[in-house]
Formats: sequence, structure tokens, C-alpha cells
Amino acid sequence: MKLSDSGMGINAAGFFRDHWRGVERRQWWLSSSAIAVSLILTSGIVCLLLPSTIPQVSSYAFDTDLAVHALVGIILLFDVYVIFQQVQLFRFRRELAQREELFRLISENAADMIAVVDVDGQRLYNSPSYQKMLGYSQEELGKTSAFDQIHADDRKGVMDAAAEARRTGKGRTVEYRIRHKDGRWLTLESTASVVTNRSGQVEKLVIVNRDITERKQLEEQLYRSQKLEAIGRLSGGVAHDFNNLLGLIIGYAEALQQRIPPEDPYREAVDEIQNAGKRAAALTQQLLAFSRKQVLEPRVLSLNTIITDVEKMLRRLIGEDIEMVLMLSPTTGTVKADRSQIEQVVLNLVVNARDAMPAGGKLTIETGRWQLDEATVSRHPYVIPGPYSMLKVTDTGCGMDAQLQSHIFEPFFTTKEKGKGTGLGLATAYGVIKQSGGYIWVDSEVDKGTSFRIYLPEVSDAPEVIAEAKPVIAGTSERRTILVVEDEPSLLKLTKNTLKGMGHTVFEAGDASEALAISRKTESVIDLLLTDVIMPGMSGKKLADMLLTERPGIGVLYMSGYTDGEIATHGVLEEGTAILRKPFTRDELLRRVEDALMSVAR
Repeated sequence: MKLSDSGMGINAAGFFRDHWRGVERRQWWLSSSAIAVSLILTSGIVCLLLPSTIPQVSSYAFDTDLAVHALVGIILLFDVYVIFQQVQLFRFRRELAQREELFRLISENAADMIAVVDVDGQRLYNSPSYQKMLGYSQEELGKTSAFDQIHADDRKGVMDAAAEARRTGKGRTVEYRIRHKDGRWLTLESTASVVTNRSGQVEKLVIVNRDITERKQLEEQLYRSQKLEAIGRLSGGVAHDFNNLLGLIIGYAEALQQRIPPEDPYREAVDEIQNAGKRAAALTQQLLAFSRKQVLEPRVLSLNTIITDVEKMLRRLIGEDIEMVLMLSPTTGTVKADRSQIEQVVLNLVVNARDAMPAGGKLTIETGRWQLDEATVSRHPYVIPGPYSMLKVTDTGCGMDAQLQSHIFEPFFTTKEKGKGTGLGLATAYGVIKQSGGYIWVDSEVDKGTSFRIYLPEVSDAPEVIAEAKPVIAGTSERRTILVVEDEPSLLKLTKNTLKGMGHTVFEAGDASEALAISRKTESVIDLLLTDVIMPGMSGKKLADMLLTERPGIGVLYMSGYTDGEIATHGVLEEGTAILRKPFTRDELLRRVEDALMSVAR
């Protein structure tokens, strides 16, 4: 509660106080004049009756006609006064009725809740908005104290603020939770002013309560978004250099694997190094997905097809004690998204569902068409209405309370035991779905299970058929000339040696200016430019544009740990753009190079 001492409040109070003092003065003048007229009339009557009642007075000279005329005049004056008095009373009553109507309109239509309580906290008045906002009737509120519906953790603070207001006549803003009749908790902001008696003692408090539940939720969402954005920038900035290092670890581990036979005692150590590098690479991709800085390669997909393709893997993953039920609607539309990323989202949700059911349970994966309409927009203002394809993953596990649900999409937040989770699974899912233009929501209750609902914008195109990737066999491809541009010397050396091992002619450059110089002094054909995106001086995109001008028809394949906005719009590749994601394995490098060379027009 806060005692309002603003200039506007003081001026308004002074205006009404002066107005009512004027009304009181008019009423006092009206009453005084009534008394005066009554005394004059009484005196006239006494003068007429005095000679007949007291014989001694009859000896005095008395003009009866004059007295009668005077008395008639006084009576007429009194009649005029009575009419005047009734007119004034009518005006008073009309003004009072207008003010009562004004007060009724304010109290019944005010969005805020207005209450008057005494010094003991007993309710003297509650505006009708109390019932609209909290659901309690006037009779129900009249039977309770002003503190009864306040949350137990906030009650002492509110009582202390009220005591301070009564003691000092000034207060402070108080935010507290109050229980709705249906059990929900709303957050209120209370502002109060004191009503004192003539001796200056506080008699009542006039309290104005404002529902700020939605505002608090928006503030919390803004704070969470800012925190996630800061972490996303940090992870995205580190990812590029970290992916270069991981590329070296994975690449040289593969080179050692080719030279060390399986029976060699050191082979196990090399295998573990490579596995650790791949796990670290997967972790980096999760960070990039959370920060929405990974480059997506969207294709037209069917959610039903994705679920069907990974069904066997999911059943092995959850174990025999969990029943998995698929409810795939045949009317489910197609979406445009990165298949590998959507598969990763499904995997993360299923893993979380499994961990929430340690004693077994039921896992349901459901798809269907859904229309996000204006009713959804009213609850979630950021939603774009339209047709969506829906993916729903439901478990019968332990569930989550509201406090836990507010943090589940934050990176590194986990309820699992130490060493059993990175806390990036749901953060990754959130980033992937958001970057794909969709929405992910959670519904959960403690001991009643959890449902994750994903909505992706529906497209009208038919699903694309993706050919299965086959490993590249050394010596099978046509020898070409490749210009490799990479500012990390160790990774440049590894990439050059790998391509030369396939029989290609390789030119190497540490930056864009060196690459341009090599191109301009080389008279022979350069078939492919393999360039990093982010480099000092000039980006890979600008380098490619210049070389395409100087060497029309040259193929371009980008390498990058994440997008810097140069080759992708909002993290989505433009049509016809090829990119090799860091860190990459030897097979991935050779496959993407062969694909890029095959697309070059000779």
C-alpha cells in the first residue's frame, strides 16, 4: 500500500473539501434564515394576541389594522421562504443524487478494486470489481478480514505496511499475492490513503488494488529472455573457435585410426579421443541450437514420417517398462524444418519423459493439424495465427509444479542427478522450434504427468525425398582443383591433407586476400572454393561473390560453426547455398565436397 501525496491528489481533495464547505455554509444560512422568519412570525402573533389575553395591555394604543396587515405580510414572506427552502432542498437532493450516481459509476466500472477498511482490517466497503476479479460475493467478503485471502508468505508484509500507514500517515507500495475463489493466485499492487478524524488520528484506509499478474509475467519473461540472450551470445561467440579445435581433434583421431590396426594396444585410446570429440561437438551443437545461431537446412517434411523412422530407436531408448503409443493423424500437414534438428527435439523430449517415469508408465506421441486462432493470440500475444502441424509428447510421470515449469527451457537447468544430464535438452528443443518459426509449450501437474506441445507452421508442398548418404571411397571421384581458405592453420593443414589424399589438387590460403591473390595468378581452372565464413578482413561470403565474378561457374562450399548473418537469413540457408558444419568428420568433408563438385557446371 502506498499513501498518495501527489499534487493531483492534494488538489482534488482540496477542491471537494472547499465545495462541500460551501454546501454546508448554504445549508447553515438556510437554517438560520428559517429560524429568523419563524421568530418574526411568532412575534407578530404575540403582538396581536397580547391585548386580548392581558387586560392591562389594552390601555396602550394599538393599531389593529396595521398589526393585521403586518401579520399577513409576515405570513406571505414565510410562504415565499418555504418555497425558496423547498427549491434549495431539491437542489441539494439532486446534487447529492448526482454525486451518488457518479460514485456508483466509478465504483462499478473501475478496473481496479477499491476497498475501505478500518484500523483493525475489517472491511467497510468493497467495490463490485472485487467480485469480477476475485470471484467472491459481497457477502463472502463481508465475513472475512482484509488479510484472509492474502498469501501466507506475503501477509506479514501487508500487515506491517498497514500498521506503518496508520502510525505515520505515509506508506509504501506493496505487491502481494491474493487467492482467487477458484484457487488461483493473483499478484496485486496496492495503493492506499488514510482517512483521519478531527484529532488527526487514522480512522480508515482507502485502498486501491490493481491486478498486475500479467505485467509480472511479462517482466519475468523479459528478464528470462535477456538472460537467455546473454548466454546465447556467449555460447555463439565461443562456438566458432571451439568447433575449430574439435575439428582438429576428430580429424587427427580419424587419421590415427586409419594407421593403427584394431588389435594395437593404443587403438582404444585413439577411439576414446574420437568419441570424446564427437560428444563435445554434439554439446556445442546443442549450445548453438539453444542460442538459435546454428545454420538450418530446412526441407519440406512430414512429422508422421519422422516419428515412424525413429520409432524403433525410441522404443529401444525408453525400455520395456514404458509403454509407447503412437497416435499419428493422417491429416497432419507438412512443415519446413531441418530434419536432423526435429529428430533431436523428439529424442530430447522422449529422454525427458523416460527419466520422469523411473518406475515405468505410458508415453504417447501424437500428431495432428491445429489452428492457432485469435483465442490463442489473446493468451499468447506473440503467436501468429494460422494452420499448424502439431506434435505432442505426453508422459504419465512425476510432473512439475509451476515454479519448475518456469525454468525448464533455461540452459543448464536440470532436476536430474549430477552427471545424468547437461540441462541443454529442453533448451535445445526450444531454440530449434523457435528458429523454425514454431512454438513449444508445456502442460504439467505434480504426480499427473507432463505434455509438451509443438506447433510448426504448415506448408502446402509435398514432403521431399532425401537420398541416403553413402560413404565416399578413396579414388572413386574425379580429380579436381580446390581452393581451401581457412584462418585456423592447423585445421587448414588437416583439410588440405585430407583432400590431397583423395587425389585432388589443393591450393591453401589463410585469409580472403591471400585466396584472391592465388586465384589471380593461377591460370588453370579452379573447380571449387571451400571457405570458412568468418575470417579476419573479409568474410567467406564476400570472397565467394568476388571469385564468382572473376571465375564464373566456380563451385562454392562454406565451412562454419555458426552463421554470422552473412550467408543465412535468421539462421536459415538461402536456396542453393551449401555449408559444411564444423566440426566435421573425414567422411562428411569428402561427401560434401563431392556433392559440391557434382553441381559445378563444366
